[in-house]
Amino acid sequence: MPFRFTLLSSALAVLAIVPVIHAYDWPPPIRALVAEGLEIHGDFPAPDGLTGYAASHQGREMTVFVTADGQHAVVGTLIDAEGNDLSEVPLDELVRAPQEDAAWQRLEESHWIIDGNPEAPRVLYTFTDPNCPFCRQFWEAARPWVEAGEVQLRHVMVGVLQQDSPAKAAAMLGAEDPETALYDHSIGADEITPSAQPRRIEDMVYRNNQLFDELGLYATPTTVYQRDGRLERVDGMPSEERLVEMMGGAAP
Repeated sequence: MPFRFTLLSSALAVLAIVPVIHAYDWPPPIRALVAEGLEIHGDFPAPDGLTGYAASHQGREMTVFVTADGQHAVVGTLIDAEGNDLSEVPLDELVRAPQEDAAWQRLEESHWIIDGNPEAPRVLYTFTDPNCPFCRQFWEAARPWVEAGEVQLRHVMVGVLQQDSPAKAAAMLGAEDPETALYDHSIGADEITPSAQPRRIEDMVYRNNQLFDELGLYATPTTVYQRDGRLERVDGMPSEERLVEMMGGAAP
């Protein structure tokens, strides 16, 4: 699933920390729409003297086309004589790509446990709840790529499934060796148990849970990765075909 699905939800409006274009010479219709809450992310040339604006409102992306005299605007999609959508590319470049960059940065700054070679060329972020059996299944399925040093999983520890999930996630993040704690828990050798943790560790889980919500996620594991420069998301345990795609190729 392309990551852009979240850009249509109001949840990502909180996340979309991207530059918003401010200009004193906006035409009056654009200034009026901005006063109503529209965010302008950039402008682009359009046919027949129109000027296009890539915009969003409460997570919903849209284009606005202003007439040559600057006095009127149409909100919607512009189609050419061949039926091509002239709004799609500007929205992709000016709205979605920057928002995806912001989302990836938020993932990098989240609190995760590394699983695999730190120098592995491929990085996947996966939201992991200690009580999630499918998270263990995904962990096991990824072993060939992880153990070959081709893929690095970054487990963003969350507590969303059961009452003791946050405490277990905090115990894992606060372990003396979180990587070993994750490994032992995943193979069933040493089940993680809730234990008191410093406030800063508990806050890590809280912030990860916030990120989970802000991204509009609902399942664990949920895995986010880059493909051809864009973000993709997989909810739950992937199929064998999707797993190969996520890992960047067949199992070594």
